Amino acid sequence: MLLKSKKEEIVKDLEKAIKGSESVVFVNFHGLNAGEETMLRRELRDKGVNYKVSRKTLLARAMAGKAVGTMPELGGEVAIAYGTDQIAPAREVFSFGKTHKVNLNILGGIFDGNFVDAAKMMQIATIPERVVLYAQFVNLINSPIQRFAVALNEVAKSKS
Repeated sequence: MLLKSKKEEIVKDLEKAIKGSESVVFVNFHGLNAGEETMLRRELRDKGVNYKVSRKTLLARAMAGKAVGTMPELGGEVAIAYGTDQIAPAREVFSFGKTHKVNLNILGGIFDGNFVDAAKMMQIATIPERVVLYAQFVNLINSPIQRFAVALNEVAKSKS
């Protein structure tokens, strides 16, 4: 059993973490063994995402007044992934679960100052990285020019 002073310290740590982050993802990690969780923490840390395991009651206390809306239902063992990038926490948790074939569920989170449900966080998690988005945009702009150049080349071949 935790002492009241220890609980207050944990809540303050959670509040500090939430306050300094752009987005927060609630993660159910039921079924992860110690090795998988260590690997998850390491990979998240490498991507600039922090990860904390907490009791649901203390997490709910720390979340009070931090976002607009209602907090999603938190079932099972709960942890939070958070960071200064808005999309990275959700994307990295989703990516880890997919690549390592582990039972890691996104329960919801905080995005743009609002509580969001699991479906919305999954949409956010599937947004590609910024570099990929830039490449897709450049390809989209370049495509008509490239098609025009191919058409001109075919016309030049037919004239010869």
